[in-house]
Amino acid sequence: MSKLEKLLAANKVWAAQMKKSDAQFFERLSELQTPKFLWIGCSDSRITPNASTGLLPGELFVHRNIANLVVHTDMNCLSVMQFAVEVLRVEHIIVCGHYGCGGVQAALENTRLGLIDNWLRHIQDVGRDYRLELEAAESPEARLDKLCEINVIEQVMNAGQTTVMQDAWRRGQMVSVHGWIYHITDGIFQDLQVTLDSLEDLNRLGIKMIERQQGKQKP
Repeated sequence: MSKLEKLLAANKVWAAQMKKSDAQFFERLSELQTPKFLWIGCSDSRITPNASTGLLPGELFVHRNIANLVVHTDMNCLSVMQFAVEVLRVEHIIVCGHYGCGGVQAALENTRLGLIDNWLRHIQDVGRDYRLELEAAESPEARLDKLCEINVIEQVMNAGQTTVMQDAWRRGQMVSVHGWIYHITDGIFQDLQVTLDSLEDLNRLGIKMIERQQGKQKP
């Protein structure tokens, strides 16, 4: 049996198990998609957002890319956000990164990988903005962890700065953006205590991060 055939066989086992535990599961799933959460995470293969948060298929709308970036010229990410916010009416957007991220590490070390170097340039720009804080890190590992955290916060701000979110807040829609991170070694998510509920929150976070860049505010 080939590797692909094993996947198809495993899929049949999974589907049978789901039907056994809930005979109407797929029937309900096919009728309507009503998730309350949008997940913007890293493409890293070592964690599955639905399973790791205890959510079933249909309960989490997902977008993933290298190093969990929200880039204003990325029509893929922006389209996912718009559909999630305006059509699905999600209530929470979770931007989730992870410590030891290979994309963040490549950006930090200026490693040449090919086409992806252009994508990782966004993280290098973040690293330059927070150079003082990163240089103060006690070790290369601590510097990488710090940039992973900062990158999540910057992507939360980027999400808040999109027209999708700003239009939603202006029309009074209740939708928030949150920043999470996790260690691959234990799979436990950590809330970075960065949440945007409004344009006012976005402005406050922007001021805080500028002060952090200048070394005027402790992380």
